[in-house]
Amino acid sequence: QAQLVESGGGSVQAGGSLRLSCAASADTTSRYFMGWFRQAPGTEREWVATILISGTTKYTDSVQGRFTISKDKAKDTVYLQMNSLKPEDTAMYFCAADWRCRLSSAGRLTSPNYWGQGTQVTVSS
Repeated sequence: QAQLVESGGGSVQAGGSLRLSCAASADTTSRYFMGWFRQAPGTEREWVATILISGTTKYTDSVQGRFTISKDKAKDTVYLQMNSLKPEDTAMYFCAADWRCRLSSAGRLTSPNYWGQGTQVTVSS
């Protein structure tokens, strides 16, 4: 059973950067498909990025070229480097994991088994 703990959220001005971390239980990043989602107040949870066991990455169009998902298997941690942040990136960000490869055509994890508690990102204009 995977356990996920996010950190690194905060408040930043538009154009700034943040790096989110998702600390996972042992061997999770080596055996699970990992991803980041976000949810703004009053909206549905939105997929942001996925990293496969192989290390292949996928992104939703709105963050392509600005965000980078990566993982450090030795630390069992997944990262989301967010650059050129915009006010519309403001949301609670969640880490997710799935032990099976259940992806949409775009690369979204469709049915994650495990979720973290979330970390808040606020971008001011």
